[in-house]
Amino acid sequence: MLKVLISGCNGHMGNILAQICQEAGDVEIVCGFDLLGAEREDFPVLSNPAAFQGEADALIDFSSPAALSALLELGMSRRIPLVLATTGYSQGQLDAIDEAARVIPIFRSGNMSLGINVLTQLVNRAAAALGDSFDVEIVERHHNRKVDAPSGTALMLAQAAQDALPYEPTYVYERQSLRKPREKREIGISSVRGGGIVGDHEVIFAGRDEVIELKHSAMSREVFASGALRAARFLAQVKQPGLYSMKELVEQII
Repeated sequence: MLKVLISGCNGHMGNILAQICQEAGDVEIVCGFDLLGAEREDFPVLSNPAAFQGEADALIDFSSPAALSALLELGMSRRIPLVLATTGYSQGQLDAIDEAARVIPIFRSGNMSLGINVLTQLVNRAAAALGDSFDVEIVERHHNRKVDAPSGTALMLAQAAQDALPYEPTYVYERQSLRKPREKREIGISSVRGGGIVGDHEVIFAGRDEVIELKHSAMSREVFASGALRAARFLAQVKQPGLYSMKELVEQII
């Protein structure tokens, strides 16, 4: 039986994750964390992670960057692996995650969807093949409740392209104030927020006489929760501290 903790258990994604865990049959939710500590009937809820005294194989976080410090402290003090499915971390928080990964296994991804991570690999290979002959633009669309922009997934896709390009690109997030032609060594990233869009990501490679478009659309938020649970199963088998991602998970599946 896989024993998991859910941070952000009463949020939208936390509720979806709880349902998927309960339907799995071999997963026990030993406790949930919620800032307000609102009670649930299916498992205990704490407002402060430090108050947890039980045992767990992994913690899955679908909350906010503000919760990170307490989760890292819990993970390191109790040697509980962490699945960080939250986006919008500051550079200082990313550095803290790297430090904690020297002590415990941490799984972090800008997107927990298996399909998105296949798309990331395709973007990397396309950028390597097309080089500096094509302009790279990324368009991401999300629901009107999403706080961070651009999305963590858009940045992950931009990084995948950057890693394969023969130059160091500059990220451009808005062109309203530029008032000049697009420069060659740029990656444009545009954000759309509206309605109930779960998550669309499109990477455009625009050449002189041809355009290549790679796109992924999430039809429901269950794909992210399922991916996070799969990551927790992966971490439960990991014996060494380190920072892990969907790359290692995809390689294990393949």
